[in-house]
Amino acid sequence: MVSVNLGMLHHVIDHIYGAFVHRTKLTTPFFSRGWGGNQLVQLEAMINQLFPDAVAQNWPPKLIQPMWRTIWETKNACLREGVFRTPCDQQLIDALPPESHNARVAFLMPKSVPPHQMSCVVHLAGTGDHTFHRRLRLGGPLLKENIATMVLESPYYGQRRPILQRGAKLFCVSDLLMLGRVTIEEARSLLYWLEAVEGFGKTGVCGLSMGGVHAAMVGSLHPTPVATFPFLSPHSAVVAFCEGILKHATAWDALREDLAVQQAAMTLEEVRERLRTVLSLTDVTRFPIPKNPEATIFVGATDDGYIPNYSVLELQKAWPGSEVRWVTGGHVSSFIFHNNAFRKAIVDGLNRLPTKEFFTL
Repeated sequence: MVSVNLGMLHHVIDHIYGAFVHRTKLTTPFFSRGWGGNQLVQLEAMINQLFPDAVAQNWPPKLIQPMWRTIWETKNACLREGVFRTPCDQQLIDALPPESHNARVAFLMPKSVPPHQMSCVVHLAGTGDHTFHRRLRLGGPLLKENIATMVLESPYYGQRRPILQRGAKLFCVSDLLMLGRVTIEEARSLLYWLEAVEGFGKTGVCGLSMGGVHAAMVGSLHPTPVATFPFLSPHSAVVAFCEGILKHATAWDALREDLAVQQAAMTLEEVRERLRTVLSLTDVTRFPIPKNPEATIFVGATDDGYIPNYSVLELQKAWPGSEVRWVTGGHVSSFIFHNNAFRKAIVDGLNRLPTKEFFTL
C-alpha cells in the first residue's frame, strides 16, 4: 500500500511541475509560430530517407576537427571545451538559425590512461538542458571506471539558441525535427572522431528524455557498434507532445490557425492528428536495429507522468536483445534522484561491447 501511495505521489509531482512550468503562461508554449512552412515539408522528405535499412546503415559520419581549450586540469582528470562547424549538409545549415551553425562540446576525461584502454560516452540534451553542468555531474563519477564523458550542446539550446527564443520553447514544429536531425549528425561525427582520431576502445551514447530519443537514433544509425542508453525516454515524440504532460505546453490554437491559412479550417482533433503524423518521423521503432542491441539498456520510471511505461517497452520490443530497467519514481524525481542507476547502466552496457581495435587516421 505504501509503494502505491509513493507511486501516486511521484506521478502527482510530475503533474504539479508540469502545471507550474507549462500552464502558468510564464513562457510561451511550444510551436507558437506554427508548423514551419516549407522547411517542415523539406525536413519530412529528408527524414523519411533515413528509414530504408540500406540507406540508413550506409550513411557515413563526417569527420570533424574540434578546436579545444582547457577549462581545468588536475593530476587525474582534464576538462576541455571544443567548438566545431556542424557537419550537416549545406541544405540543413541554411535552414538552421545562424546561432546554431557552430557546435559546442565539453570533454571530461581521465589522465594517464591511453584512450584505447578507455571508453567515452556522448551525452545528449534533454528538453530544457541548456548547459553542460548536469550531464558532467552525471558522467563525472565514471572517471574512476576509466569512462570519459563528452557533452554536446544541442542546436537551439544554450549558446546555440536563436536570439528571440525563450528557454526551450521552440517556435515551430520544424524546429523540433531540425534539432533532432542535426543532433544525430553531430553526435555520430563525435563518435567517429572518438573512434578514428582519438582511438577510444569503446564508445557509447546516452540521453535523458528527448536526449534519450536522440541517443537511440544515433545508436541505431551509427555504422559501428556503440553502447546506447535512452533514459526516461519515449519511443517517439508523439508520446511526449500528444499524450504526456507536454501536450499542455503545445500551442494548439497557433497550429490550427497556421493550418487554416493553408487549407480549410480544421478541428482541434484534426490538428492533433496532423501533429501525430509529423512526429511519427521520430518513432525510433522505425529505425534499424543497432549493430549490438545487447549493449542497449533502457531505464524507465515506474510512475512517469511524461512517458507512459508502454512506450519504453515498445523500444525494447523493437530491439530484441536490449534490456529495460526500472527505477521507482516519476519523470522529475527520477531525473533528480536516480543518477546512480543511470551510471550503473552505462557501465554495464559498455562492458557488453568488445574493445575496438586501436587505430587512428
